[in-house]
Amino acid sequence: MRGTTYMDGEQHTASKVVGRGSVRFCIADGRSVMLTERLPSLSFPMTKPSSRMPPAVAPMKNTDAYFRHGANFAVAGATALPVEVLAGKNISTMVTSSLLSVQLDWMFNHFNAICNTDRGCIEQLKNALFMVGGNDYNYALFQGKTTKKVESLVPDVVRAIKEAVRRVIHYGAVRVVVPGNFPIGCMKIYLTAFQTNDSASYDQHHCLKQLNNFSVYHNNQLQAAIEKLKREYPNVVIVYGYYYRTFQWLFNRAPYLACCGIGGDYAFSIARMCGAPGVPVCSNPNKLISWDGVHLIQEAYKIMTGWLIHDILPKLQCSF
Repeated sequence: MRGTTYMDGEQHTASKVVGRGSVRFCIADGRSVMLTERLPSLSFPMTKPSSRMPPAVAPMKNTDAYFRHGANFAVAGATALPVEVLAGKNISTMVTSSLLSVQLDWMFNHFNAICNTDRGCIEQLKNALFMVGGNDYNYALFQGKTTKKVESLVPDVVRAIKEAVRRVIHYGAVRVVVPGNFPIGCMKIYLTAFQTNDSASYDQHHCLKQLNNFSVYHNNQLQAAIEKLKREYPNVVIVYGYYYRTFQWLFNRAPYLACCGIGGDYAFSIARMCGAPGVPVCSNPNKLISWDGVHLIQEAYKIMTGWLIHDILPKLQCSF
């Protein structure tokens, strides 16, 4: 899922226990605006479930929703580039047409509903954390495009993410996290789809080198764009989220079989995915990383969240 999230930032502090430590975040009561990416299992503040907090629903469709701590505008399968642009490159997007710019429109409509004035909105958002990201590559890769062909999308995707960051800054964001891509060559869905007998195609962790190299290429281009944005907006804190490094750190420390899945070398099959009749679930999920060959288990997300918070928190220039 890629998109936009924001966490409302009143000056309370949020604490979250990760491993043996406790992490504090400046947006405790904060709104997190997340535009298409994800900071796995991250929630601020740490509150007990409440009857006032209904299931996640698009904000503009649920006027009674409880947005005290933020809102997530991300949509599963969303892209940064318009559907028409991808179609022009012979890439079909079958899941949703709610691309990144549409999610931004939703977010701004939401802000207009909760702010009395532009100045009031800026005041409300000065302690908020925004997360903005995008990934248009899954469709292309699974539709048979070569990594070389998909690389040609990267400048356009990065440009769209960069423009999304500009839009949230112009609306009042002063802290923005822009996450990179995961090492997709280590994910079971990719390992299954692109499995080969050529041992040279795999690295020492049995990940597909070409796909991971592609992720690195995207991430390098994205980081270069972030550096340009930092020079363009010196008074805004813009932080890169090291999803690749975080996942790799975790991947090297635990077995990476799918807990819920069946078939092949990785307990994963596109034809019989988790939830299908007869697909088993492991009895010890916390000893694995992958839930279903696509998503991680909650414990893995929790560990990744701890790693990311400890990396990102000092860079956000929060004051308590």
